[in-house]
This record gives sequence, structure tokens and C-alpha cells, in this order.
Amino acid sequence: MIVGAAVVELHVHGSHSLKEKRGVVRSVIGRLRNRFNVSAAEVGGQDTWQRAVIGIATTGNDRTYVRGQLQRALEFIEDMHLAEITGSDVELLELCYDEREADEADDGERPEE
Repeated sequence: MIVGAAVVELHVHGSHSLKEKRGVVRSVIGRLRNRFNVSAAEVGGQDTWQRAVIGIATTGNDRTYVRGQLQRALEFIEDMHLAEITGSDVELLELCYDEREADEADDGERPEE
């Protein structure tokens, strides 16, 4: 299983209050969730008027697909023109999963450790 995570730092131009910034952040996060079926949340900059940091996560079984999903999500944020991207990073993590152990556990027995 591949777990992909991205962090994107935004500068919200023209925001003069936390309320204005949070409106932009909510819009970005909602659109990301709807368009890309990813998990997204504000993970930094909560107490600043113009800076926000958004974390995005997704999973899959293909590294290229997961990385592509996150890259497309970052491009989508930029194309919205609601905020300027001032920094971003994408990381992938591969978790080993043995299907045989899961099948045996479905029989009501726990696999030996």
C-alpha cells in the first residue's frame, strides 16, 4: 500500500481577518476533497491572517498514481487563484501488507506473531 502526503503553504492575498482567511481555506479544502477524494486539513498558520498550511493525504497501490494525484491537487489549488502557493512538499510511504495474513484472520483466527 502506498500512502501519499503533501503539505502546501499558502499566502492568502487581500485577507484582513482570520474569518476571511478561513473562508478561503475551507473553500480550498472542500474542493480538494470533492475533486480528488483526498483527506485534507489546515495543519498550520491557524492564527495568522494571510498564511495557511494545508495537509493532503491519499492512498493507493501504485506510486505513480498516488504521486500524480497529489501533484494534480497542488496544480488545482494554484489554478483556483484563491491563494498563492509559497511552498509545497510531497512524500510517499510504502507499507507492506501480506494478504495471506488478512485472509487467515478472516477465519476468526489471529495470525501468529
